[in-house]
Amino acid sequence: MTSVQPGDRMARADRALVDLHCHTNASFDSLASPASVVRAAASRGLTHLVITDHDRIDGALQARDAAPAGLSVIVGEEVRTREGDIICVFLERPILSGAPVLETIAAARDQGALVGIPHPFDRSRASLLVDPHLESLADRVDWVETWNARVVDGEVNARAAAFARARGLPDIAVSDAHSILEVGLAYSILYGDLSTPTGLRDALKSASHGFGHPSDR
Repeated sequence: MTSVQPGDRMARADRALVDLHCHTNASFDSLASPASVVRAAASRGLTHLVITDHDRIDGALQARDAAPAGLSVIVGEEVRTREGDIICVFLERPILSGAPVLETIAAARDQGALVGIPHPFDRSRASLLVDPHLESLADRVDWVETWNARVVDGEVNARAAAFARARGLPDIAVSDAHSILEVGLAYSILYGDLSTPTGLRDALKSASHGFGHPSDR
């Protein structure tokens, strides 16, 4: 995990501050409206926000329509598979929950989407890598969350970081926000064109981490 300190890497035109895991009230466990989430993200200095509501994308579509100038919203979904949760990004239509994880990944790829593993070792949630037999999924995903701001036990995030390093996977920081206060508390700093799945995948290879709202730095 790389933490960027103030003054590191001068600002560039292609510098992006990205939260790849954020919820709206389209999720059963959030009360934050799509419009309020994007306003908070923009006011706190994020340039890109991925809305990943549980098993649906209507909130993400509303957020994309409501996004203020300077903030790009990418449509995603946190999908509950038979084995645990995955994040799918750049979706055009929702992916049904409850299928085996390999089928779900295939469905995402059919849409040209990227796939990541959220909170991989958090036993308090439906986390894929709690089952060691699923560690082979590393060959099928594009990133691993190694700093999830909602993970209570820091050792769980540290284990995720070690897992990503051992397998050469991009490691990212996310807020996993379920409230307005949480939006942007953790984010990834990327460089490149994030408007396409290929561009985001390439940018993730050199991701670094930011903590606290970007506007506070």
